[in-house]
Amino acid sequence: MNGKKVRKALAFHIPVILLSIVMIYPLAWMIASSLKENSQIFTQAHSLIANPPHWENYVKGWQGSGRYTYATYFSNSAFVTILSTIGAVASSSLVAFGFARIPFKKKNLWFALLMGTMLLPSQVLVVPQYMVFKSLGWLNTYLPLIIPQFCGSAFFIFLNMQFMRGVPSELDEAAKIDGCGWFRTYLSVLLPLSVPSLITSAIFSFYWTWQDFFGPLIYLSKPKKYTVSIALKMFADPTVATDWTGLFAMSTLSLVPVLLIFICFQKYLVEGVATTGLKG
Repeated sequence: MNGKKVRKALAFHIPVILLSIVMIYPLAWMIASSLKENSQIFTQAHSLIANPPHWENYVKGWQGSGRYTYATYFSNSAFVTILSTIGAVASSSLVAFGFARIPFKKKNLWFALLMGTMLLPSQVLVVPQYMVFKSLGWLNTYLPLIIPQFCGSAFFIFLNMQFMRGVPSELDEAAKIDGCGWFRTYLSVLLPLSVPSLITSAIFSFYWTWQDFFGPLIYLSKPKKYTVSIALKMFADPTVATDWTGLFAMSTLSLVPVLLIFICFQKYLVEGVATTGLKG
């Protein structure tokens, strides 16, 4: 019996370990390349050990390739990401409460239309959105990147709605007896109980906004306003040699906020995903 358990354990763990190595290798290669010389990156591409390590690559890369350092780009990304995440989570949670708890006419139809927006490729919306933001005078500002997030996200609405459906409706009735209206019930009852799904939405929103390249590329034209994802492109210059060490060094640093968010909130991420879809 023990031998059978060992074989099952090996049959499970060996493929997982091999798959983990395949997934981690590109990240390890990037980190190792950030500590090599430019000439060593491709001539010694098979090696994951920089000998000797060139830590000055991070200092040089932080200075950037233009007038501004990466302190500017990181602060720009943090500003856009934090506001966008707050807007997406807050608005999506409120809309989700309406679909999960408040009865209104043609709710199923509106919900179907909402889910239908997830089927639209984002590229279809680029031109009309650009024309709207241009007419509003929002080009070369952060408004096109932030304001739409305050209108909710279909995916986050669905995620929070499914979580709220798992909360017993008796709590709503108790709040109603105490004199709470719908909004007070949302703030006092559903919102505190929806922390796992809210944090899950916040993590996904943070990831997607922080790594977004297409949006800032379209709407931002001044280097002072660039986010990290756009600033990384500035290392690649077709007219001169690409600074690969600076590119890999700053790419490595750009992953630090994402990794910290995941490490700090992974418990809530797993709980939020695992409990979504359960109904009370």
